[in-house]
Amino acid sequence: MKEALIFLIDTFTRLYLLILLLRFWLPLLRVNFRNPVAQGILRYTSPAVVPFRRFIPSFGQLDTATIVVAILIQMAASIVIMTIGTGFGFFGQLATSLLPMVVVAFFELARLSVVIFIVSIVIRVILSLLGRSFGPLSDLLFNMTEPLLRPVRRIIPPLGVVDLSAYVVIVLLIALNMALADFQTRLV
Repeated sequence: MKEALIFLIDTFTRLYLLILLLRFWLPLLRVNFRNPVAQGILRYTSPAVVPFRRFIPSFGQLDTATIVVAILIQMAASIVIMTIGTGFGFFGQLATSLLPMVVVAFFELARLSVVIFIVSIVIRVILSLLGRSFGPLSDLLFNMTEPLLRPVRRIIPPLGVVDLSAYVVIVLLIALNMALADFQTRLV
């Protein structure tokens, strides 16, 4: 029973964190917020983010309130999962483990961000293989992935209809995710 509850909490937390991270990345990637998918992301995340905006300012395009909310949600989920898994004895160690939890939450969010880009590129490639546009979703995926693919495409131009830039970027992103995981384990 504990495992099922932990699975549900972890799954739904990660799903919401993915949406929050999309909210964080979209302005940095200059995605059009008139896009219906972007509007949905804003609608689902605004109840959590807007109250924090009152006292956490953004720095240019960097949405610091969204990152703070994401870190707090990641930490809260970790505390709940640890409490379910180990019982309430965990709370005695909470004060000494708060800074490591912030570091772990930051790295988890960085790794989730990398996963967002990998999945976005894979979906974009699949949609391009189908040879048709899926409207707002295709536009959003193009705006999210093109800043990553364009520099690689300059170095490795397409071979006719075959564009290897997506493959190269996915391999680099997977390597980055592995490096982040390794660095996270060494740090904590």
